[in-house]
Amino acid sequence: MTPDSIKEILSQVREGALSPEEAYERLKRLPFEEIEYAMIDHHRAIRQGFPEVIYGESKDVTQIVAIMERMKEAGSNILVTRLSEKKASTVRDYFPKSTYDPISRTLVLIQHEVELTGLGTILVISAGTSDVPVAREAVITAEMMGNRVETLFDVGISGLHRLFSKKETLFSANVLVVVAGMEGALPSVVGGLVSRPVIAVPTSVGYGAGFKGLAALMAMLNSCVPGVTVVNIDNGFGAGYAASLINHALIAP
Repeated sequence: MTPDSIKEILSQVREGALSPEEAYERLKRLPFEEIEYAMIDHHRAIRQGFPEVIYGESKDVTQIVAIMERMKEAGSNILVTRLSEKKASTVRDYFPKSTYDPISRTLVLIQHEVELTGLGTILVISAGTSDVPVAREAVITAEMMGNRVETLFDVGISGLHRLFSKKETLFSANVLVVVAGMEGALPSVVGGLVSRPVIAVPTSVGYGAGFKGLAALMAMLNSCVPGVTVVNIDNGFGAGYAASLINHALIAP
């Protein structure tokens, strides 16, 4: 349920096209709906501007399908994160119009057009090709939330000329999401070049001493560059979501 859909229901009641009883049936699941294993927050799009997102990794297919069915009935666009290809294949049997991205492990079901409401462009940058799955999760999240998104992939510090060759793209972004594993230095480099917010995303990519992303996380948290904020390891979703909130609050360049 979105603010526009609620306004449409109320408008139809005012015009006599919809009875109060019919309107009640459509609205009675607000603010949430309790089912056997979940309490679905149908009110979230009204409070926060985007529907509840389904974390698919620890849920079985039956649970995911049941939640999606309720959200579909409410008219919401649906985003499922961390969904394996095996689960996605079964889920798509129930929702053939859904789209699955195996790189980011995200599944989306679009029920109404995603309007571009972000004020500028979100630029998602990855240090290496191995960081792209997390970067793609940020991209899809931000796009679902109504943002123009551009990408620069595989432009890490071992070859900074690759990044500098895209300076126009870099400087025109309203918000930047920088995804890096290994030593996690790229967000500091980018943050030192731009005058816009930088959201750093450490990934678990790296060798043994990287401690599954902990080294990158600590490096980003200790960045000397002002304006760099950090999300958790491999949290592309959180970075894309935060970037969208910022992009809806800042004046575009």
